[in-house]
Amino acid sequence: MARYVPMAMTLETVRQDIEDRLLEAASNRRSPMHTPVVATADADARIMVLRNFDTSDWTLRFHTDARSPKVETLEDNAAVAVLFYDRDEKVQIRCRGQARIETESWLATAAWSESDTYARRCYLGAPPGEEREQPSSGLPDEIEGKRPTEEELAPARKNFAVMVVKIESADWYFLSNDGHRRAIFTNGKGCWVTP
Repeated sequence: MARYVPMAMTLETVRQDIEDRLLEAASNRRSPMHTPVVATADADARIMVLRNFDTSDWTLRFHTDARSPKVETLEDNAAVAVLFYDRDEKVQIRCRGQARIETESWLATAAWSESDTYARRCYLGAPPGEEREQPSSGLPDEIEGKRPTEEELAPARKNFAVMVVKIESADWYFLSNDGHRRAIFTNGKGCWVTP
């Protein structure tokens, strides 16, 4: 069931809806917006897990492998787009912004420490995109299928990074048989636009 009656919407309720949905997406793995599509400037898109949304500065946080090709792409051009969609409530949120990669910051260190050991094990594997003769997870044989210890995970820390996206614009789109509604927030200022 949709949260809004189209005629009762205000820019303030829409802004709050964006924040509420992104907060829920970051904290609830069952949220339909938990795994948005993230696209870099080279038009490469992938599904990523939203780890955090900071309402004070409208930043999104994702985890990534520091050896990933997208890291190099972001060094050349930090522009990204992040697409969230809730099929049941018919709400789409398209965010555009600038991304930065952090590997040694307090934020990266805290994110690493707070992550589950099973989730961190993927950073023990071969670099993303490495060619193989056969299908492979890239994990070392002794780690495949098991939960590693903190000691076993220590070498993986250097491969872990956080990607922080500073949202510059958020395009909120509500699909309705009564007529779609759309609002765009750019650097915090909202306006209604036609769908």
